[in-house]
Amino acid sequence: MKVLVIAPHFAPDVAPTGEVITSIVGGLADRGHTIHVITALPWYRNHRVEPGWGGRLVRTEATEWGAVSRLHPFPTDKSNIPARALAFGGFTALATLRSLFIRRRPDVVLAMSPPLPLGFPGVLVARARRIPFVFNIQDVFPDVAVEVGAITNQRVIRAASAAERFLYRRADAVTVLSEDLKRNVAAKLGEVPAFDGSTEAVPGRVAGGDSKVEVIPNFVDTERVRPGSTDVAYRSEFGLGDRTVVTYAGNIGLSQPVELLVEVARRMADRSDVVFVINGGGTTLESVRRAAAGLDNVVFVPMQPRERLSEVLAAADIHTILLKHGLARSSVPSKMYSILAAGRPVVASVDADTEVTRVLADAEAGLAATPGSVDDLHDAIAALVDDPDRRRSMGASGRSWVERWLSPASVAEAYEDLFARLIARP
Repeated sequence: MKVLVIAPHFAPDVAPTGEVITSIVGGLADRGHTIHVITALPWYRNHRVEPGWGGRLVRTEATEWGAVSRLHPFPTDKSNIPARALAFGGFTALATLRSLFIRRRPDVVLAMSPPLPLGFPGVLVARARRIPFVFNIQDVFPDVAVEVGAITNQRVIRAASAAERFLYRRADAVTVLSEDLKRNVAAKLGEVPAFDGSTEAVPGRVAGGDSKVEVIPNFVDTERVRPGSTDVAYRSEFGLGDRTVVTYAGNIGLSQPVELLVEVARRMADRSDVVFVINGGGTTLESVRRAAAGLDNVVFVPMQPRERLSEVLAAADIHTILLKHGLARSSVPSKMYSILAAGRPVVASVDADTEVTRVLADAEAGLAATPGSVDDLHDAIAALVDDPDRRRSMGASGRSWVERWLSPASVAEAYEDLFARLIARP
């Protein structure tokens, strides 16, 4: 079948959602499908278009499996919400025009959110070409933005919520990463999905029978990401040595209270055998740097190219996942699956009884801490720092779990099956 994909990022861009959609496209291509990807020029690393990619509003390149059209993203500072909204608007307008004027009629269109406005070109193309529209939700917007205080204007919140419901209702299917997100979206559609409390993230599992909301978790390439030695070049490059390394890797923004990890490092500053690594960038990076001023046991590492993902994961003895209270029901950090694939344990500061905590419990792959609690986070990290055998056991158990449930082939097959069902529907 011919699939049109509309997404904010795609390889070689390093954004987490770019990694996700690149993997999905690769899985569908491996199954023989033709794909046209409409995405942004690479810009995520420094919030400006990468060198060598500028100069044109639209670039289209042929691939072995179809084509990629890259559009100017009008990059802005993530903390400037009005400017960011205008940038999304400009990018969405370009994506809409490019989508409507691709030469070959697709059989189905898949659009990814956030940003939420990318659902609009999905709806328009689907209606114009009379094809199904699948809306893939990575984070539920505006819920996350409201929870962290990025959006406070009630009129803006009402408008964003109305747009959200409009797009959900006009999608032929909405795919989400977990049962928590399914319940969130289904409630906005007026559905009442069943929820059995299962901790198994089985691709394509639908709790609720006739619901248009389907759970298809992001997968991890278990061939590309494998357990390995901590003795990698990354450690020597950033002066980590043979110390026990506790890492936070990813976006450093309003949703991620990385300052909690800095406070844990402060409490463990007298231990010469432990170092804390903060790998990434984002809107709150500078405030986190200021919080860590004077701490010799905190190392800041800039965001690394996607080719070094396995090395970044392998370098740590313990990885952390940090989400502010209330966000774990609207967002699932996909990096959790990559960490498990690398055979490393996780300490997660997230809401209880959500996807992250259920997976860690089911996989026996880590410990959970109360979100916002430095005491809980410190105790969980200290327990694993002092117990290397437990770390190894958790790492092996997590690897086994992702091999069972989250292979690229199984998730690509779930999308293929969903597309085929929608295309065959009258």
